[in-house]
Amino acid sequence: MSRLLIFGLGYTSRAIAARLETRGWRVVGTTRDGRGGSIAFADRDRVRFEAGQATAILSSVPPDGEGDPVLTNYRELLAGPTLAYLSSTGVYGDAGGGWVDESTPIAGRRANRNAADRAWLDLGARVFRLPGIYGPGRSPLDRVAAGEAHRVDCPGQVFSRVHVADVAKGVTYGLSAEPGSYNLSDDLPASQNAVVEYAARLLGVAPPPFVAIETLSPMARAFYGENRRVANGKAKRMLGWQPDYPDYRFGLRALSATTSPASASAAPAPASGDQR
Repeated sequence: MSRLLIFGLGYTSRAIAARLETRGWRVVGTTRDGRGGSIAFADRDRVRFEAGQATAILSSVPPDGEGDPVLTNYRELLAGPTLAYLSSTGVYGDAGGGWVDESTPIAGRRANRNAADRAWLDLGARVFRLPGIYGPGRSPLDRVAAGEAHRVDCPGQVFSRVHVADVAKGVTYGLSAEPGSYNLSDDLPASQNAVVEYAARLLGVAPPPFVAIETLSPMARAFYGENRRVANGKAKRMLGWQPDYPDYRFGLRALSATTSPASASAAPAPASGDQR
């Protein structure tokens, strides 16, 4: 039986676990405090045991101010199993609206994320670089319905994004692929305003108002300070992966048809700005 140890059971890694479990994998994972039947990250004996049983290890733990917690605390357990790491397309930095791919130099604004991405590649991991992730309970539909969405007057600004189910699909394919970096993004980079407006149209409400970029938080202003389109051709060629939701319209229509937008209190905690 294939066995996966996940460091950091969060929104995206739980979707990965669910997909693999339907394919016969045994999956265990860590959280900070061991909630919900998971393993506490600091439980070294249990982590060491599960790592010894694992055929693959996946980390979705982002770096903190001290570096990568998994590499700092458990590097000695990583030799042997297939390794995978959920990184961020933020490692590419600002491209002035141009396209980036896996050959683009790492020049992101977060030095610790850049260093973690390189370190996992050096260990022979499959490094999945992810843009803005959305899906059930965490999408523009939920933010519009909760009155938390806004538009920003920032002409020419585009972002890439990906449905969480397509991340799970790509990682599943990637676990048997060659080590290296893979961008998992949809086929249509678009402005945040266009996505929010489409979500409002699906909900039958007026689009939210514009706000001045100066009124945003420092993290949000930094988000709008980067402008890039993420190419996914390598993942398609090397993994045989195709997104089931090739652009935000497919993804939001599917979510609108199958779920009711969650309230702000019921939605999962937002992803860190470092892995958007």
